[in-house]
Order: sequence, then C-alpha cells, then structure tokens
Amino acid sequence: MYDLARSFVASVERDPAALAIIDGDVRLTYGAWAGKIGAAANWLSANGVKRGDHLVTALQNSWEAATLHWACQFLGAIITPINWRASADEIGYVLTDSEAVLGIVEEVSGEAGKQAGEATGVRVVDVSAMALADLEDRPLPDLTTGPDDFSIMLYTSGTTGRPKGVPRRHGAERAAALAHVAQNTYRQGERTLGVMPLYHTMGVRSLLAMSLIGGLFVCLRRFDADEALSDIEREGITCLYLVPTLYHALLDSKAFAKADISTVRLLGFAGASMTDGLLQRLQAAFKPDLFVNHYGSSEVYTFTIHQDAPSKPGSAGRAALNQRIRVVDASAKDPDAILPVGEEGEIIADLAGDESFAGYWKRPDGDEKSLHGGWYFTGDMGRFDEDGDLFVTGRTDDMIITGGENVSPVEVESHVSKLDGIGEVAVVGLPDEKWGQIVTLFVEPTPGMTAEKIEAHCRAGLPSHKRPRQITFVKAIPKSPVGKLLRRFLVSGDYERAE
Repeated sequence: MYDLARSFVASVERDPAALAIIDGDVRLTYGAWAGKIGAAANWLSANGVKRGDHLVTALQNSWEAATLHWACQFLGAIITPINWRASADEIGYVLTDSEAVLGIVEEVSGEAGKQAGEATGVRVVDVSAMALADLEDRPLPDLTTGPDDFSIMLYTSGTTGRPKGVPRRHGAERAAALAHVAQNTYRQGERTLGVMPLYHTMGVRSLLAMSLIGGLFVCLRRFDADEALSDIEREGITCLYLVPTLYHALLDSKAFAKADISTVRLLGFAGASMTDGLLQRLQAAFKPDLFVNHYGSSEVYTFTIHQDAPSKPGSAGRAALNQRIRVVDASAKDPDAILPVGEEGEIIADLAGDESFAGYWKRPDGDEKSLHGGWYFTGDMGRFDEDGDLFVTGRTDDMIITGGENVSPVEVESHVSKLDGIGEVAVVGLPDEKWGQIVTLFVEPTPGMTAEKIEAHCRAGLPSHKRPRQITFVKAIPKSPVGKLLRRFLVSGDYERAE
C-alpha cells in the first residue's frame, strides 16, 4: 500500500509541469514544488524534527503551510496544525499535549506562539525565519515512510473540555483522499479553492485530493467573498468544497452577480447541515454537474455521501465507499442495538473502515466515551428513511424537548430558511418553567424581515410544538472559525442583539 510521500512522488513524475499550488505571486508546478518540499524537509531535519516527532503549526492557508505539510509526510514527522487565531494558552496546551519538538507560527499568531513557547519550553519560530522561498531547492527525501506511520494529528473543537488529539496514519489519510476524489468525481487536473483551513479535515482533504490527481490548490489565506470570486474567475476553479456559511457569503456578495463562475462544475459541502433555502439558491446559481453533501468527522473522515443534495434536502445520503453506518439506541452504547427505519438514535460508524482513526491521543476517557465494540459513536442523532438514506437531526445534546415532544433544531432551521429574504438562522431550546424547553429562533436581520413574517411562515408549515415561541434578531449567528454553528453561545446568552 502506498503512503502519502510515494503518492506525491508519483504525481511529480506523472505531471511535473502541471500547476500544483498558487498563493498570490507564488505559482509552483509539481516539479518546482518538489524542490521546495525537499528544502523544507532538510530545514526541519536540521532543526531537530525527525521521524515520529510532532511539528505544531499555527498558520493560515499558504504555500508555506502546504509545503510543511508535505515535508512532514516525507520525514515521517506528524504535522499537528492548529487554528492560527489560537491564544497562547491554547497553543501551549497543544505543544505540551502533543509532546511537540518544534512550533512554527506566523506574524498573526507570533505573539501567542512566543508566549506559549516561553511557558512550555518548546522552541517556537516564525515561518519567515525559514525564508522558505530563498532556501536552495533540495531533492525529496528518500522514501522511508509507510502506510502505518502517523501523518497528521488534528485537534477536535473541544466543545466540552480540552480538545482531543486525533492522530491519523498515512494509509487512512490516503484512503480518505482517494475516496474524496471518487465520491466527488474529480478528474485529472481539477482546480480547487484552498480556503478551508489546513488545520481542519476539509482543508487537508482538498490539499491531498488535488495532489493525487495533478490538480491545483489555490490558497486563500483568509476567506473574503469578493477575493474568492476573483480567484474562481481568474484561475478557472472547477470544484468547490466549503462549509455552508462560506457559500452563503459568496451568494450574498455584491460581486456575485458579475462574477464568472462558469468553470465551477462540482459543489461539495460538509462541516454543518445546509438549509433547504441555501441548497436551492446554490443549485440555481451554479447549476453544478454534481452537488455533494459530505457527512463525516476528523476521527472517521467520511460517514455518508449524497451526490445530489438538492434532490433530497436534509439527507446525508448513504454510507461512503470505505464505511458502514448504523443508527442505534443512544442510551445503550451497543453497536447491535440497531433501531428500526424511521426511529431516531445515535449514528455510529465502523472503525474497521479504511479512513478510520484508532483512538484519541493520550485520552482514554475519550476512547471510553466514543469507541464501543469496534464502532465509533459520533454523538450525532439521526434516522434512516424508507429509501435507506440517512438524515442527521442534530447532536445528542442539541435535541429540544418541549412539552414532552422531541424537536430537531435542524428541521426547524430548514423550514425557516425557505422564507424569501431570510438571513442566516439558528434554533436552540431555552429553559422554560412550563414546557421544559421552548423552541427559540435566532435570525440575522435582512431588509424588510420581521418576526410577524417568520411566524406566519412557520404557521403554514410546522406543527404547533415545532414553531418558535421566541424570535430574536442578532448581529451575527455565532460560529467556529470553520463555520460550524455554536449553539451553546445562544443558549448561554453570549451574543449581541441586532439594533
């Protein structure tokens, strides 16, 4: 079985003159990039990074970040990327927890990185000190890694307690990238927008998938809708793989109407559910050949795939190429406690799948909670319909229980999203003395939108127990840096009301 280093060498040999990566004025072919990756690997070796070591990075999407990623694959080192917005305490935690030998930051994360290095005793350097562009090109290192070597360790978002490290091997990463190519029907030489961060599984998958097929990765260091549209037009982007929030921003940009998006053939999304309204708008705007809803996680990259998302809004489709999926009794922690079609329970994934991780880094408590009988318990709730398609209805702790009735926030959000002119929405359950919880809707304001219009729309399509009893307009729906909805901030009241 190939590892990632051999896969990259194969791409260099196959397409040495093909454009591999663009970052502003930096435009590198596979042949030229190989020399830079060799130089980066040589620099890392000279600075004490060896096989099995963790390299922590806090970098934006740049050619340097992508080059370091690949250099680690050749050295057998474990790239451990984290959010470039991380605080000194957060960087320090990862440096210590991962037992890192080196940290690399950039100007925007430099002060936090410096403080973290001083606190932990781990050397932290600025990427500019590498002067990667000026280093003499070097041959790629000898191929010594194998599919069982660790490739990367991502950290979970840590919504409850400290983040958990998710170590993933070369074999799992390569299998996930190959499945991504197949399930999105990528062709040789595709071009993608590299905006999903390289500390997130979606960004890593885009990088690896493009490299397997001689494709182009166009770096976008920070998401800006106008800049993204400019990149799509200028570089002839053919495939987009984004979280719903970023698609929303593209469509709402004033530049969208004039942008040439005709080269985009393939759309994919993950990271959060997409509302029916946004699905319809994107289908009408792009008219893609394929529109993929990808449901997965850092631990097990792909759970399910739906390759025509607008045809069945809300459906996450069926088990992916490397996976088996079940819906089980959430209270049993038993993979054989399978529920009948239509009944809601916890979604679990087979750990024997090629894309799966083997367990958390130094976190037996995480393993005890999530790994049972050879299956990964996702913490997501869902159900299968009569066609065998999966519907993800929310997290196990997101479900609203009002007056003894279960209400899925996702279902209510999808219905509200169909109202013409509505902004972004989110639904949570807030404590109520009479009902236990009440369905509460939060909305980003748009011109002419009122609570009365929303209430009328809900009365026309939702049963009474699912209708929002409270509607609040907020300046912004709280989200994580990769666009995941953070319901806990709405529950706790940590948001700013719209004026």
